[in-house]
Amino acid sequence: MEVLADILQPYKELVGNIAAIVTIGQMFSGTFMCWDIYKQGNTSGIPSTPFLGGLVMGIINLKYGYILRDDTMIQVNLFGLALNIIYVLVYFTYTQEKVKTWAQMGITGAISAALLGYAEMEDPKLVEHRLGIIITAFMFLLIASPLFGLNEIIKNKSTEGLPFPMILSGSVVTFMWLLYGIILRNQFLVIQNVVALVLCSIQLSLFVIYPSKPKGQENAKRKAKKID
Repeated sequence: MEVLADILQPYKELVGNIAAIVTIGQMFSGTFMCWDIYKQGNTSGIPSTPFLGGLVMGIINLKYGYILRDDTMIQVNLFGLALNIIYVLVYFTYTQEKVKTWAQMGITGAISAALLGYAEMEDPKLVEHRLGIIITAFMFLLIASPLFGLNEIIKNKSTEGLPFPMILSGSVVTFMWLLYGIILRNQFLVIQNVVALVLCSIQLSLFVIYPSKPKGQENAKRKAKKID
């Protein structure tokens, strides 16, 4: 890693800027899912987890930015938080399971409040490191969440419902932050993004193995086209 860090050192500013740009770009990946929701008129087959998880990540990353007094981190996460609020509102507008979604939003709010409360009560000397670990663990959980339905994916032989734009953009973002972590010689950042990149790669491989729609639906579409 030391050798690679030395090679990449002259490109530190460039890699950092690219990492920031693709991170902001990733925040817009939710618009593709919102467009799918709008086109089909409901949220069938589309989970709320990416939006609600993104909301929690935006809140605690914003708090982390204030702890670090990093203006760039604060601005990026303010923007991301605003976007995720819009995504959640779109999801809630089109979902037919409003009571369930209300409950999920309540849990999201409770988790966010608990983490913010912890950050306020924790020893200022320890909060930076410990909140960073919590954010990392939550990020891994959020990235891995689509794999919780792996049995259904294998059973149906379909990746329908997996947020491809978010997974693909997440892979690019984690790769860039991995390079930046290597340049900074920050083992915490390197390990964090290596694990995240592996999780994203596993999910991307599912799109290679299985189609985005069940075979039955694809055959029905083909027959409909032939009839037309």
